[in-house]
Formats: sequence, C-alpha cells, structure tokens
Amino acid sequence: MSVDVVIAGGGPNGLMLACELSLAGVRPVLLERLPEPGEEPRANGLVGQVVQVLDSRGLYRRFTGASHPPVPAPFFMFGGMHLDLSALDPGPLHILPIPQRRLEQLLQERALELGVEIRRGHELVDLAQDGDGVTVAVHAPGGDYELRTRYLVGCDGAHSVVRKRAGIGFPGVTAEDVVSRSAHAVLPASVLDPATGELLLAGARWRPFMIHRTAHGVFALASFEPGVHLVTTMEWGRGQTDERVPMTLEELRDSVRRVLGADLPMTPPAGRGPHVLRRLTGGNTRLADRYRAGRVLVAGDAAHVHSAVGGPGLNLGLQDVVNLGWKLAAEVHGWAPPGLLDTYHGERHPVGRRVVMHTRAQAALLAPGEEVTALRALFAELLEHKENRRHIAELVAGSDIRYDMGSACPVPHPLLGRPAPDLSLATDTGTVRLADLTHGARPLLLDLGGGDELDETAAGWKDRVDVVTATSSRRVPAGLLIRPDGYVAWTAPDEETGDPVSFGLREALATWFGDPA
Repeated sequence: MSVDVVIAGGGPNGLMLACELSLAGVRPVLLERLPEPGEEPRANGLVGQVVQVLDSRGLYRRFTGASHPPVPAPFFMFGGMHLDLSALDPGPLHILPIPQRRLEQLLQERALELGVEIRRGHELVDLAQDGDGVTVAVHAPGGDYELRTRYLVGCDGAHSVVRKRAGIGFPGVTAEDVVSRSAHAVLPASVLDPATGELLLAGARWRPFMIHRTAHGVFALASFEPGVHLVTTMEWGRGQTDERVPMTLEELRDSVRRVLGADLPMTPPAGRGPHVLRRLTGGNTRLADRYRAGRVLVAGDAAHVHSAVGGPGLNLGLQDVVNLGWKLAAEVHGWAPPGLLDTYHGERHPVGRRVVMHTRAQAALLAPGEEVTALRALFAELLEHKENRRHIAELVAGSDIRYDMGSACPVPHPLLGRPAPDLSLATDTGTVRLADLTHGARPLLLDLGGGDELDETAAGWKDRVDVVTATSSRRVPAGLLIRPDGYVAWTAPDEETGDPVSFGLREALATWFGDPA
C-alpha cells in the first residue's frame, strides 16, 4: 500500500476528517482538485451540535478567540418562523458565525500542524477497488499517476466522482420551480435603521438575519461586513430562467420589487471582494443509498444534498467525518471489532434522512399559498409551547438523535447513545471541563465514583482508552464511557439496581474498542 487512507476533497469535511485521522495516528493523503482555496463565498457559519464538536477538539476558542465555551443561541428560525430559545435551559442550539473560506483556512492550518499531506491541484478521476484496497487514478500538474490505498473517502461534493465510480446510488428529487437570487450590495442609509439594522421598506421593518415570507416569495437580509448587505430572494413558479444569461444586480432588484412590493435601490460594493452575485434555479434533495461500498466511503455533500435553509449542511457533514474518523483509524490499526466500520452508515444515514426531512418541511413552510399560510398559523401555535421549541431546536442542532449502543446497559440511562454533556470536573490536578479532556480524540472512561473497579476492568484497553478519575457536581452516573466522537457508549448502573459499578463495562469496551490487549 502507498498510503492507509486517501481523502478526495479538501473542503471543510475532507480537512476535518484528515485532522481526526491524524489525531488517531493515521497519516492520510488529501487530494484537492483546486490548486488554491476557492474564493467564492459560500456558507456563513456553523449551526448545531458541530459547534460543541469543535469545542471538544480545542478548535472553538482557536477559531473565535473567545476565552469561554460556546454560548447557546437565544433564538433561531425554522421555516422562516421565529424560534425563541431564551427561556430554555440548557440552551439546545449553538451558532458559530464564520465564513466558509475562513473555516477552511483554519482547518487546513490545523491539518498541516498534524502532518497531513495535502496535494492541491491533484484531481481524483477514477478508482478501482478489490478485497485488499483501492487504486486511485489522479490527474495532476506534474503528470497523471496512480495511488494505492487501503481506504478511500469521498468528501468531493454533490457531484462526487468517488460516489459515482464506487456505484453508490444517489436517489432523490429535483425541484425546478424555485429561483433563488443573492448578491452583496450597498443599500441607501435612508432605508436602514442604524440602531437595529432593520430595513425600512414597504411600510414594514425587515429584521436582518431572518427569513421573511410574503405572498409573493421570500426575502432575507444580512450584513457580515460594515456597509455591505447580502440580499436574497426566493420565488416560486416563475418559469424557467436562462442560466446562460449572467445574474445582475438589476435582476435581483426586480425580484425584490416583486417579493416585497417596493423598490430597493442597490449599488455594487467597492473592493475586490469576493462578492456574491448568484442565481440558483431549482434544487436537489438526495441521499446516498449507502455510505460505504467495500473500502470506499462517502461523507458530506458526497453523501447528501438538500436545501440550505437553516444552515444544516456543515453541521451534518462535519459530524459525519467525526463519526467516521476514529472507526476508520481502528480498522487501519487492526483493533476494530467486527462490524465497527459498518456502524458509520448505520448511525449517520438515519441522521441524513432527518436533515432531508426537516429541510423539506422548512421549504414547504416558506412556499406561497393560502394553505401554507394556514399551516404556518397552526405551527406558530405549536411553537408557543417550550417543549415544542426545544424539540425543533434539537432537531435542527442534530442533538436529538440516539445511537444504538448495544446491550451492555440493560437499563439505558438517558445519556446513553447521546452526546456527552460538557461537565465541570474536579480532578487531582484541578477543575477541568470535559471538553478539555477530549482534544486528542481518544476514547475516554470517566470514573466519577472513585474506587479501583472501573480502572481495573479497563486495564486491557489502556492502549486505546484513557481513564480519568474525577467528581462532578452534576448528578450523573458513577461511570461514563465516551467514544471519540463524543457519544456516551456506556453508563454505570444506578446504585438502586444492586449491580457492580462496572456492570456491562467489559462488553461495551469490546463492542466499540475491540479485544483487550
């Protein structure tokens, strides 16, 4: 084998996977067809559980410069409807505003620190796999070549060559009746409230960073740099748009006039940008029928495409690769228990289905029509109840899922199969956050009850599993086994059961981390 793992695609998902593999002791080769990072503006931030994932790797503070852990968002949107989260404790949704270009830059810096080999301008054009590995054909500036690898992961986007060449199906639907237009523009000061940033137009106040539905379409406004606004419209049923004709600011102005019923003067922003000037006609909703085909796997947009409403894409894709990275490394190192790599599809494919479901639901809530207006009125009533707001927020965050962790815990604790909470822990060396113990992406056995029983039970796995003894002021089980992706794989039984504190621990360790050394 030339290398253990080849990653196709150097976007956020490919870079994050490369970091995860490197932390687990595997040195991947990352192939990216673009010679330089793309300049085109894309996503503007991260929404959901992925923010805590970055925090667990020590990246949140590095990316933000903040000295504090992530703070829950006080509000969000669902289908353009206001989602008040301020009264929910703990807050279920986190947001990290960061342009995708900056995110890629920071992840690339981290990957290079960890020793990842990144080959820019190297495009995967074909592959052939057998029982021992995958042969990858690469087109490169210095000449075409072949690369032999034990595993190949496609993080190469919606038009993934890896997915197509591996024979992985991509079923779904294509909507052709929606036209979305976006552009960066300078707006007159006379139509902006300097105190709130709201747009004053057509006798109404249009809040920034919100999606506004009207009888004729959708309007949104946001500002990520002083004096420049990102203006977006969506319209339904206006027929086909000639994609050969370049998008113009005047076209967007006409669209705003139709959607809002008033004229919004716009001029191009100064400077080199890059600035958005984009028209998208139609949209795809597709989900790969399998995330693994032999020694080839897919993640991110290569595995799923959907509406961008609510910003779920990076949340879904980055959590895909954090789920996959440690499992793939276990296969490379030879200690993976049977079927471990198959749990990647088993766990993440249902999550992809849920994202497809809620993005289609949000798109339906934004569509025009009296029937939709009635549906929104009913939905607004449901959102008056705190438990419903939490349910929707956790759905958007991706924290509502519960993985099947097997039979090691006959009486499952509510934490089992869910992301571990960020506990404050008192240890012999001082107080630490749980997130500070997971920067190395290793399995962690947290002994919160004292004694030697958990440590002795886990002795055969010390080469793979870290054991930390601590106490917590929060009421949690006396022991937690936490996978590298942050999910709780085992909890110590309740004292009332009369079972030993280590009951089921050996089974859980063997299920997820193989045979003892």
